[in-house]
Amino acid sequence: MLYILLGPDDFSIGEWLSRARKGLGDESVLEANTTIFDGQQVTPEQLGAAAGAMPFLAEKRLIIVNGLLERFEPKGRPGAGKGKAAVKENGYAAFSQCLENLPPSSIVVLADAAGAAGNKLYRELAPRAEVKSFPKLRRDSLNRWIEKRVKGEGGRITTGAVKLLAQLVGGNLWIMAGEVSKLSLYASGDTIDEEMVKRVVGYSQQATVFAMVDAILEFKVKAAQKALGQLLQAGGTPSYLLYMLTRQVRLILRAKVFSRRGLPEREIQEKLGLTHDFVWRKTLNQAAGYSIARLKEIYTRLLETDLAIKTGRYNGELAVNILVAELSRRA
Repeated sequence: MLYILLGPDDFSIGEWLSRARKGLGDESVLEANTTIFDGQQVTPEQLGAAAGAMPFLAEKRLIIVNGLLERFEPKGRPGAGKGKAAVKENGYAAFSQCLENLPPSSIVVLADAAGAAGNKLYRELAPRAEVKSFPKLRRDSLNRWIEKRVKGEGGRITTGAVKLLAQLVGGNLWIMAGEVSKLSLYASGDTIDEEMVKRVVGYSQQATVFAMVDAILEFKVKAAQKALGQLLQAGGTPSYLLYMLTRQVRLILRAKVFSRRGLPEREIQEKLGLTHDFVWRKTLNQAAGYSIARLKEIYTRLLETDLAIKTGRYNGELAVNILVAELSRRA
């Protein structure tokens, strides 16, 4: 049997492959009956030999090939011809042939982000394969995934908590799965609500936002870009990151103004509405370390970037990257 798993959601692809491996039989024979190839390096002869081999003490043998279709992406598309083993344009025929008459005992899986009508190998294989799509989850589909994941861990979650969790973490399911596990443990049988999400999930991202704000204020370009990369990789959307940055700079600016007026720390904390000690102390330290002029400069640029995104002048990710690069460089 030939399967083609397509899409950027490598977490769901990994789960599908885990289920396929469990279907091989006893755990003691999994390794002996699983072969994994790098699609950029494997040859048709290697793939054909593995696909034709008989399983060891089991009914099925699993062959996984990662990124093979990418080798045959049309020129000009992202990923076309990547890797040392990039092949000639007609090299797809040899791979198509070696996967033509698979024995019933072999399960061959091509896992790939690429694969479309213009991909010659995909066009050859798709009619005789079971093609499964794994798009990146967004909005309602992501919310449903969260609800199902929480239920699978024996927990319950409110609709508001689902929406907040999706906003904080984004579509990176590797990170989302970890956060759901942490929340399920923290809830200890209670229903997960928005307050729990804020407590358990919000502050890990907040710490990275603090690091990025510090780097921007101190003109540390590499550190600022590294923090931004971590937040984007974690699935944070540009609009949400811009909101977090704007909120933090506004808090720092207000804390500084209140401090100059001579207000006691407890009163400043209440006015800012910061109940979590870590967030409050970090904000207070940042307020003491930077000038009002620098904070106003950053706040103005944040508002300009928000306007540029909303008017369509730049897409979100590009706008946030430009913003961080410009703010963290000295004039």
